[in-house]
Amino acid sequence: MGKAFSALCRLAFAAALSLGVGAAHAAEKPVRIGYQKYGTLLLLKESGTLDAQLKAQGITVEWREFPGGPQLLEALNVGALDFGTTGEAPPIFAQAAGAPLVYVGVEPAAPKGEAILVPKDSPLKSVADLKGKKVALNKGSNVHYLLVKALEDAGLKYSDIQPTYLAPADARAAFEQGSVDAWVIWDPYYAAAAAATQARVLTDGVRADGSHLVANHQFYLAERGFNETRPQVVQAILAALREVDAASRGDQKGVAQRLAPQVGIPAPVLEVALARMGYGVQPITPDVIAAQQKIADTFHQLGLIPKPITVSDAIPGSKS
Repeated sequence: MGKAFSALCRLAFAAALSLGVGAAHAAEKPVRIGYQKYGTLLLLKESGTLDAQLKAQGITVEWREFPGGPQLLEALNVGALDFGTTGEAPPIFAQAAGAPLVYVGVEPAAPKGEAILVPKDSPLKSVADLKGKKVALNKGSNVHYLLVKALEDAGLKYSDIQPTYLAPADARAAFEQGSVDAWVIWDPYYAAAAAATQARVLTDGVRADGSHLVANHQFYLAERGFNETRPQVVQAILAALREVDAASRGDQKGVAQRLAPQVGIPAPVLEVALARMGYGVQPITPDVIAAQQKIADTFHQLGLIPKPITVSDAIPGSKS
């Protein structure tokens, strides 16, 4: 009995030790953060503050750059990323594709950070004048929703225009060459194009009466399993982002000078874009979910996503 009990104790100790080692290894697993070449997350990376904070807890950070939100969320979908940031549209497409993402934070609305542009000498004076015209845009992006809402406000249908789906660089070339009549684009490309071509704005995300035509939110997203097993790390990232946001809001000139070489846009132009950003990471509220649901429903009606989705299913604590 004594020997048997002793053997059981040794087994229990070995099992506990094994679990402890496993937990330690889990805690030391690098946190993989996806960022794009613009915005607060890039500033956080450059500051090094998060790396230092997590290093003190034995956690390393792997920063991974992506050309856009769709690519970033595809990496999250296949298990290659834990945390990242995108605009409103990419998580809708990713959720429709079954990606295990959750919304963990949002920047305040930045409705002036995207716009419908026309050449400076264009005869088009209002959104209503776009009827029958060629409009360049990035398919399924935030500006796709801006265009739909602007046309709706002007009494037009989406079928009343000729959409030309182009990535920002190709769209700018088409815009400057006169191959399209208008271009719907977001910052910092918007600020850069306006400065270089003196393009006119037909509308941005704010109506003439001051109400928001669109919100143009920036979201912070995490892989569902990561958020459930390492919530303290997610909260540490969000807290560090709030600190960077607070500092950036008070020093947009300095931020523009630091970002300009990486973004490839002159600092004075970048400063214009930064002034239109939303600052201060906030919790996801019912109003934000409702706004995101409207975009999802619109994209489904346009046939951009294959099935309807329920955005609230991607909120932490949901069962999906």
